[in-house]
Amino acid sequence: MSEYLTRWRERVRRNALLNNAWRIAVFTVGMAVLLAGVAMLVLPGPGWAAIFVGFAILATEFAWAKAALLWAKDKAAKAKDKALDPEARRRNTLIAVIAGLVIAAGVIAYLAVFGLSLPF
Repeated sequence: MSEYLTRWRERVRRNALLNNAWRIAVFTVGMAVLLAGVAMLVLPGPGWAAIFVGFAILATEFAWAKAALLWAKDKAAKAKDKALDPEARRRNTLIAVIAGLVIAAGVIAYLAVFGLSLPF
């Protein structure tokens, strides 16, 4: 099957009109998925996954998208390694616990000063 697709793509590349139409279609679909991913960063949905899929679609035809995808994969791998580092995990856990305690103390202080009055 992949040999058939490779031959088909080579035939399309030889015809300038078909090649341009194909690249426009890939660009349109890739950008639509990429922009949907960006929108899903603030809306419900798998934003980062859609962004990576959009770049993967664009990378099939465009060198700049392939470079951006490789850069993003490298940054994601470094972030994963950093997140899985035991020392960093301990530090992040300690920071989260301290932040939770400070927020809880702030809520308790607020309630002690102003009290709790329910609207009903």
